[in-house]
Amino acid sequence: MIALRTVVAAAAITLAVPAMAQAKTKEIYAGSPPATTKKLGEATVANAFYPGKLKVNVGDSVKFVPAGFHNVHLPKKGDGVTPFLIPTGQKVAGSNDAAGAPFWFNGQDAIGPNPALFTAAGFGKKFTYSGAAEIQSGLPGEGAKPMTVKFSKTGTYKVYCDIHPGMEASVTVAKKGAKVPTAKQDAATVKKEGDATVKAAKGLETKTQPANTVALGSATKGGIEYLGMVPASLTVKSGTTVKFTMTKGSFEPHTATFGPGDVSDPNSYVGVIAKSFESPAIDPRGLYPSDVTPVSLSPTTHGNGFWSTGVLDAYSQTPQPMDASVKFDTPGTYKYLCVIHPFMQGSITVQ
Repeated sequence: MIALRTVVAAAAITLAVPAMAQAKTKEIYAGSPPATTKKLGEATVANAFYPGKLKVNVGDSVKFVPAGFHNVHLPKKGDGVTPFLIPTGQKVAGSNDAAGAPFWFNGQDAIGPNPALFTAAGFGKKFTYSGAAEIQSGLPGEGAKPMTVKFSKTGTYKVYCDIHPGMEASVTVAKKGAKVPTAKQDAATVKKEGDATVKAAKGLETKTQPANTVALGSATKGGIEYLGMVPASLTVKSGTTVKFTMTKGSFEPHTATFGPGDVSDPNSYVGVIAKSFESPAIDPRGLYPSDVTPVSLSPTTHGNGFWSTGVLDAYSQTPQPMDASVKFDTPGTYKYLCVIHPFMQGSITVQ
């Protein structure tokens, strides 16, 4: 009987005391969630966070789930994106074409990926964030685990992917007890945004381009992009100038690079250039345009048929241009690729 009374009394005390609000953990996907990714297919990506906006209470945590090649960067309050490519401190020297002539970019800055993104190792770890200091996940390795961030101060905070400038989200941190969306409501938002992404992606690979124009990737608002040349093959008459261009909404960089060799062979001419994008110093033949004056591309250009746009992007806050053009006077079929995304390949047939 005494034991029963003790249990009843304890239950009464529990009911009489208001329950303390439990800190919650919500999720943001860095990249499209699995269900959306499956519907998009292998050739289309969504460089976006899901959800794009999240609301939590102070003391709650957000689990940033890696879902693609994206980093997660919460900057110091007032700061912005960390540049992915920066000067290495060296100058380009001794870069000659196959005919032995020096390329114009000798003497320009050598460029490589920002070491800050390689040395940071935030995935799989837990942090507390108030906006006073940045939190950087770094690049996602194979099988990267989520990074969990506890928000200790009210406010609205930006979240960036530095790899894809323009890809961002926001986390609004409300005071304790303030009403925020439930887990069920958040899940519904992610599904709604994912469904909208799939809908927006339809038709990107067949989108009509202006005459004598190739889109390097076909994008739409929000970083949704088909990673392919559009059109993949183009036939023009001798004497035609072809424009290679980025599309608005793209958060990806691309190149149109012509040259000999199989890109799958890391020792081939184009293979060496493509492989350098995985190294601390990018081959300047991949980064810079091969020419700064108009040229007519032929099998003997630069001694071996090499011509490249250099890195192009559609983001206004970077120095890279959005398009480049080259003239075709010599009949034949010219194959090219993006050395950043070597699976993106196309051809120009000149009649």
